[in-house]
Amino acid sequence: MQVDYSIELGPDDPTLEFPWASDDGAVRYYDLKQHPEMVLNIEEARDHQELSEFLSRINAASSPLQTAKCDVWFTQEILPEEEIFGASCKFACYVDLLFTSGELQTSFEKHEALARDLYNLLQRAPEMAAAMEFTVRRCHYHAGSVDGFCITAYIYGYGDSEEEAAQRWAIALKLLQHALVQVTASLARSR
Repeated sequence: MQVDYSIELGPDDPTLEFPWASDDGAVRYYDLKQHPEMVLNIEEARDHQELSEFLSRINAASSPLQTAKCDVWFTQEILPEEEIFGASCKFACYVDLLFTSGELQTSFEKHEALARDLYNLLQRAPEMAAAMEFTVRRCHYHAGSVDGFCITAYIYGYGDSEEEAAQRWAIALKLLQHALVQVTASLARSR
């Protein structure tokens, strides 16, 4: 599995608004930390059990993280750097990850450490046609009107059919879930 992380804090780089809602209000943030049953309100989670399980675990009461946004897609567009997988299509998603602690939300160092630790741990995952990227970016937290950070996790599975790509994506998503539990547990001990 290919893993990478990056920092995107430039003035033109995307910034997450939290909580968020689309302009027409059709899609919005659901507080899965306080209302886990709302996972069923997220279309992508209803359509993909693996994502539903991931969101439920990351937003569990015992987790120091919560999620803000996600999306899932399938495409036959393979970028030149993805040709190493020898696949004709990919199944992908992204999930925005936030610390629940206000102190951690504003700590660039903790976000960078989380991305780096995930990168280091997942480098040891078995070889498979999958990839992950973690991007540390800015986040504006409306509660308290505070500027801080978040991590966008991109998870990709590659294959020669949608089914094969989706299966590899699901495995990679489960690996990320376990890695997040492990890394955040050690992060909490070091606070």
